[in-house]
Amino acid sequence: MKRLLSEFIRKINRSFTFVVMDAERMKQHGVVTLNPLRFIATILGVLFVLFLSFQAILLFTPLRNSLPGVGSEDMKSDARQNELRIQSMADSLALQEAYLKRLRDMILGNVENIPLPKDEEESATFEDGSSLTNLPIPDASEDWEDHVQPALPITQLSARSIDGSELSLPSGGLGKSGPSYLSSLSFPVFPPVSGLLTRGYDARTGHFAIDIAVEEGSAVRSIGDGYVVLADWLNDGGQVIAIAHAGGFLSVFKHNSSLLKQVGDRVRDREAVALSGNSGEITSGPHAHFELWHNGLAQDPRAYVLGW
Repeated sequence: MKRLLSEFIRKINRSFTFVVMDAERMKQHGVVTLNPLRFIATILGVLFVLFLSFQAILLFTPLRNSLPGVGSEDMKSDARQNELRIQSMADSLALQEAYLKRLRDMILGNVENIPLPKDEEESATFEDGSSLTNLPIPDASEDWEDHVQPALPITQLSARSIDGSELSLPSGGLGKSGPSYLSSLSFPVFPPVSGLLTRGYDARTGHFAIDIAVEEGSAVRSIGDGYVVLADWLNDGGQVIAIAHAGGFLSVFKHNSSLLKQVGDRVRDREAVALSGNSGEITSGPHAHFELWHNGLAQDPRAYVLGW
């Protein structure tokens, strides 16, 4: 065999003829002509094709994840995306807690004008020389004059006092638009939307509201006179609007597709404040989510709304 290979190497450009014979009967079975150079080229070509096929299978099929380094890069990318999602959820949760704290303070009347510490005022200065105290207020409420200090407590803005007598309100202190008082809620009130009640009030499970199935884009109307104290996006509730009414009542509408009012706006009874939708993380379809609070405690709206 060694001698044969040596002949192939020395005369690689020549062709060799092999006679195939039966060793026992000395009978010829055939003749084979072989060129060593062509034979080696054929073997290398077959190996190259197999190599390309194997690479294509690894690169264009799920088997590519088994390659060293490839699967780990995908895992790193997924980990980075998950980290960003977690950070975003944490930021949204912090904003929600801040909104709830402000809302709770507004309901309980614990709103104070606390000035910034001196060092924080100095640090709140930008490169152009502007500071937080002289920045313009974007999209200011049209009823901003109603909130100029000293503003009357909302309990004094109802049409009548507790004993039923008319209130004597100061002139010029309650803005220029509309009457200078807020009508008290007269229960039972008309429902904010017309639709089918799909989920009721259940304090045990934390559902402090009722859900009404309506078509997306339906007008959500205020149940009475009041002021908008919250109009913003929340992660779980989507587009949320909250209205403070006389007598310590607060109505909240969540999962809206869009809001028609902004913080500080005065709204009247049956005035459209939002359009129903399916916004937010915690929702099961287009509907109107209606909450009613009184002095900081949730109430079952069905006891206060006509026809429910």
